[in-house]
Amino acid sequence: MRVADTVRKEAAQLWGDGKGPLLVSIAGGWGVLLGTRMIYPVLLPYLRSSFDLSLTVGGLLVTILWLGSALGQLPGGILADRYSERGVMVAGALVVAGAIVLVVTAPTPLVLFAATGLVGLGQSLYPIARITILSKIYPDRIGSALGVTMATGDLGQTVLPPIGGAIAAAAAWQFGLGFISPLLVVVAVVLWVVLPAHSSTASPVDSLSAKSASSVVGKLRRANLGFVAFILFLYILIWQSFTGLYPTYLVERKGLSSSLAGVLFSVFFAFGVLVKPLAGAAYDRIGLRRALVIVLVGPVAGFAILPFLDGFWPLVAVTVLVSTMLGSGAITQSFLSDAIPGEIRGTGLGVVRTTSATFGALGPVLFGALADRGYFDEGYLLLAGILIVVIFLTLRLPERSGA
Repeated sequence: MRVADTVRKEAAQLWGDGKGPLLVSIAGGWGVLLGTRMIYPVLLPYLRSSFDLSLTVGGLLVTILWLGSALGQLPGGILADRYSERGVMVAGALVVAGAIVLVVTAPTPLVLFAATGLVGLGQSLYPIARITILSKIYPDRIGSALGVTMATGDLGQTVLPPIGGAIAAAAAWQFGLGFISPLLVVVAVVLWVVLPAHSSTASPVDSLSAKSASSVVGKLRRANLGFVAFILFLYILIWQSFTGLYPTYLVERKGLSSSLAGVLFSVFFAFGVLVKPLAGAAYDRIGLRRALVIVLVGPVAGFAILPFLDGFWPLVAVTVLVSTMLGSGAITQSFLSDAIPGEIRGTGLGVVRTTSATFGALGPVLFGALADRGYFDEGYLLLAGILIVVIFLTLRLPERSGA
């Protein structure tokens, strides 16, 4: 009963004072965008067949998507600091909607890759603005609010990829991705209507000059965020390597159909719907270090035993075990939001996330290269080893920013 009472109290605080519709619109948009991005791994076998792509080149396609998702976060953060977060998020949704049209009509691999990069760039405008506006709406509950938003992202990743896979199997892969475009237009309209249009803020980043860059870097250095950024890079490298090629691995090494692999992939994100709000609330209560270790221990075991398992239900079990890693995003991003000074929060988050995610985006292409050389199974053992390093590094972090 105490847990139920706590959940009800937290929900009331998040919904009260007219904040509920704001949270729903922000979280809903994030869910559709992340669901869009995660349709790619499910459709990768179809894309490989249609465009004659190897595993390495297929991994490169996913890397291009992640790279685009990383590179736009710094400009998105600067725009969020200077202008309305509403405008930035609406622009992101509309860019992705248009880019999807280019993807599904792509006549050549070159056009496919370029349009996929544009999908990533559009998506990258959203996350920083999402965090900065939530930090204004929920200054004392950023962990819980961000956890709910990220859980909604996982809901989108749970529902949309299997729908896309089913449509692709029944008709064509183009329809399996193309149905998202109208949804994103609806998202843009809802965001524009519901969210407030904040005026520009007094930010030290009024222009992209050496002086403003030095100011931001100096503030981030004083906040000692380099170590956290390195841990975030390692985590992103692991997460993107796993999610980018997991459905392909299930099809090619475990013998599942593409549709069944899509369902199992959605199971991974379905548990994130539960994990992320709990992880965000855990950060608010017990701090970063203990909360982060708790959510990362299970995936080490999951990656280590995955190559040795066969059969649908054992694979379901190990997928659930690995899914606890999804809680780390709510923890680390809440910590970063607390640690970065408010006047450069959007820009600072953009610097940290763009740097970490840009290097982390190399994961899928490197993992695909390992798979092409016959080391698909060994790749998961390598991920387990890297995650052990992440856990040991995490034990050196403070519980709270500034500690």
